[in-house]
Amino acid sequence: QSFMYQLLKGLAFCHSRNVLHRDLKPQNLLINRNGELKLADFGLARAFGIPVRCYSAEVVTLWYRPPDVLFGAKLYSTSIDMWSAGCIFAGSATGGCRGWGCRGWGRGAHSLSSLELANAGRPLFPGNDVDDQLKRIFRYPSGAEQWPAMAKLPDYKPYPMYPATTSLVNVVPKLNATGRDLLQNLLKCNPVQRISAEEALQHPYFTDFCPP
Repeated sequence: QSFMYQLLKGLAFCHSRNVLHRDLKPQNLLINRNGELKLADFGLARAFGIPVRCYSAEVVTLWYRPPDVLFGAKLYSTSIDMWSAGCIFAGSATGGCRGWGCRGWGRGAHSLSSLELANAGRPLFPGNDVDDQLKRIFRYPSGAEQWPAMAKLPDYKPYPMYPATTSLVNVVPKLNATGRDLLQNLLKCNPVQRISAEEALQHPYFTDFCPP
């Protein structure tokens, strides 16, 4: 809960400064022994704002890439980072603290061993390629049927609207009901429906959480 809160705080700060990270994944989160988390590796980061700019669709590591970008969208905003945050959240919920970060920073820095990495949380969508990634996403209860605009994206091709193969309770059994609701709002296929970082920080999942 603390790590997710800190991740969202970092994203809220970046987005308030009109910066997209565009490559969020556990390996780009730095955590020291005091439990402090920082976002790292801004090599793919870009500024956004008005006028609207087209960006590359070749961003974000495949397992953490949102469906709109997988379909070739080049006009995107902060929702690209929120999908990635949702994937990280789901992975951490299956692996506990070990699902977060792989390097340390500052005093008390901690680098995860190969054994710890092997025992980290399972990726939610470990696709082999773009096609496999989309098939995995559309088997998840992510509201794809409420996203008619996807048919207009450059690389769109129809996929069966699979019935969800499992419920969120089975996917992330360690998460409580409010945690599952936050996850579902982060992993909306329709980018317009995805929760923002500021909204996520106000989510009931953090009601009883005391920020450090």
